[in-house]
Amino acid sequence: MTRFMDVHHGMEGITAGQLMAAHRADQEIESEEGVRFERAWADPESGTVYCLSEAPSADAVQRVHDRAGHPADEIHPVPLVV
Repeated sequence: MTRFMDVHHGMEGITAGQLMAAHRADQEIESEEGVRFERAWADPESGTVYCLSEAPSADAVQRVHDRAGHPADEIHPVPLVV
């Protein structure tokens, strides 16, 4: 499996509670696509949210985000992690 970092834009003002709720929404259905969301980060001022996951493909990551109601704007493979 490959790790992916996805990016969401336009989420200005997101709170810690909203970020946690979005992350949990992904986790509730992730197994249906073979994805495991590891962590999420947000910058409320810029409205940018980042999610790190392990998945069989970027398409699988996007399907989970689409179904959870917050599609990713970018998905990047992250082949090297230390």
